[in-house]
Amino acid sequence: MDIQSIYALIQQDMDSVDAMIQHRLQSEVVLINQLGHYIINSGGKRLRPALALLSARACNHQATAHINLATIIEFIHTATLLHD
Repeated sequence: MDIQSIYALIQQDMDSVDAMIQHRLQSEVVLINQLGHYIINSGGKRLRPALALLSARACNHQATAHINLATIIEFIHTATLLHD
């Protein structure tokens, strides 16, 4: 199984993560809006949130908390890159 096939399993959840990132980073502060745009359009693989979503799927998780968790993971990862 290739990486695209794996990501296809969680595409809907990844889209939800992207939507939550955009929603949480809406601000009157231009820099924060730019950060949200960077996170969504940087072209990264988003491996960390993908692993959280795949884990939720493997455990047959039915609620939406895994979307929040994956979003938080992406925020923390991006913050570490910005402070590097």
